[in-house]
Amino acid sequence: MLDIGTTLRDARTRQSLDFPELEELTKIRPKYLRALEDERFDILPAPTYVRGFLRSYADALGLESQPFVDEFNSRFAVGDDEVVIRTRRTPTYRVERGGRESRIAILALLGIAILTALVIAAWRFGGPGAETVPGLALQGQAGRLPGTRVRGRVTLGIQAAQGSSWMEVRSGSMSGKLLYSGTLEQGQHKRFQGRQLQVSLAAPENISVRLNGNRVQLPTGTAFVVTSRRIVRASS
Repeated sequence: MLDIGTTLRDARTRQSLDFPELEELTKIRPKYLRALEDERFDILPAPTYVRGFLRSYADALGLESQPFVDEFNSRFAVGDDEVVIRTRRTPTYRVERGGRESRIAILALLGIAILTALVIAAWRFGGPGAETVPGLALQGQAGRLPGTRVRGRVTLGIQAAQGSSWMEVRSGSMSGKLLYSGTLEQGQHKRFQGRQLQVSLAAPENISVRLNGNRVQLPTGTAFVVTSRRIVRASS
């Protein structure tokens, strides 16, 4: 079992690094770095940000970051993103064989008719190369919200207008390429581009955002999915 806090503290001590130096390297405030070494994860933001802090701190110390994230997930964040869905049991009724077979045949015919109508509609209104059934194009595209299509490129401007905030920006999804991780100090501005962006903020109330040049209001939450059309709260 990896001792997260002790391993980080020992690595820092061996390299004779102090917290102000590490703040410059990681853009993470010293009080958060101390909390990581003390394993006081309760005073840090949500688990999403703790993982980002661990990655940044371990990288700055020349350590492999993934074991720290895995250990945190196994010991402190098990089930934090899980949603338990309870289904209500409904009584079952016996039906005669003939009636059941008739119902199955009717549902099969209805399904074929709906599928045929969708294909025809896609062919008529989508033009050449667009003969697809709506919804099928979203299969296998991890990180996108259901019903959300990415059209065009995103130009996202982020400014710490009211105060500082730790921020992480990734391309595509939470597991996508890391574009930025650190603390955005008051007055600082960052600009990002891509097809879709995933943004996590420790203090979103301090942040001003422009999407493709237009000022937009962030929805409630701390993690967001950004497309060329809108910014929505990321699902858990």
